[in-house]
Amino acid sequence: MSSTVRAVPPSRAGSPPPPAPLHRRRTYRLGRWDLKYSPYLYVAPFFVLFGVFGLFPVLYTVYVSLFDYELLSGTREFVGLENYHLLMQDAQFWNAAYNTLGIFVLSTVPQLIVALMLANLLNRQMKARTLLRMGVVIPNITSVAAVGIIFALIFADRYGLINWLLGTVGFDPIAWRDNRFASWFAIAFMVDWRWTGYNALIYLGAMQAIPKDLYESASLDGASTWRQFWAITVPLIRPTILFTIIISTIGGFQIFTEPLMYGNGLVRGGVDHQFQTLAMYIYEKTFTGNSEYGYGSAMSWLLFMMIIIFALINFALVRRSVKGDKK
Repeated sequence: MSSTVRAVPPSRAGSPPPPAPLHRRRTYRLGRWDLKYSPYLYVAPFFVLFGVFGLFPVLYTVYVSLFDYELLSGTREFVGLENYHLLMQDAQFWNAAYNTLGIFVLSTVPQLIVALMLANLLNRQMKARTLLRMGVVIPNITSVAAVGIIFALIFADRYGLINWLLGTVGFDPIAWRDNRFASWFAIAFMVDWRWTGYNALIYLGAMQAIPKDLYESASLDGASTWRQFWAITVPLIRPTILFTIIISTIGGFQIFTEPLMYGNGLVRGGVDHQFQTLAMYIYEKTFTGNSEYGYGSAMSWLLFMMIIIFALINFALVRRSVKGDKK
């Protein structure tokens, strides 16, 4: 019994396959669009909200800073860069900038170092580890107003807890509000108490992502715990450290509530403005007295530029250290 092979007609031998049905082509096209454009749609709400509540106020602040704009009198006269020229000659502004920078250094540097050490301890095997991890973040969820009031009483010039402890060991009491550096220390201590645990949990989360095999290999090679911390932990969580540095820089230059509560709610920051920050001075100029809205906007924009510059400096330093380690 022979089998026959059906030959393909010459007219159809080299022809392309028939096109897919229309509904399948539409489904395929929609699937490609979904993969290509859906990520942008997911992040679009953030950028819309940022544009309305973040970018627009910043740009409008630049616009207002070019005017002699007073809220109470309604004066609105274009003056160009005159507000910035006056700002460069304002001794009180530079005093506030000096105070802000001093409090920032005293609060941020010890805060991040202690947070890093604390996270390293919480990353080890220890009893009640979960309870301790929860406990370090309790200061952060406490009301900042309550924290300010309590620490204002602790560092009170008269009948304060710190001065009482100093008196018991034979030291003279310290004028915490009259002395510039003492007030800086008190405010920085308040900030450190509130934010150290928060940064420690961020570091802890980054440490948890480090493979345990690296530590086991280092232990077999004879590396001590301290050596493992500096050779393995710190280099691998350096991006997280950079993140906390930038966030702390933004918060440190905008510090307002802590020194305000420490000074009993007065924005002048002491009799001689010894702990008045930039945010407090901006508030004083913008919403008290003559309500110099244009002048306050110029200060706000300059503060924004200062934050950007310091953040870029920190980013460049950390990035340079990373390149140095790779070499």
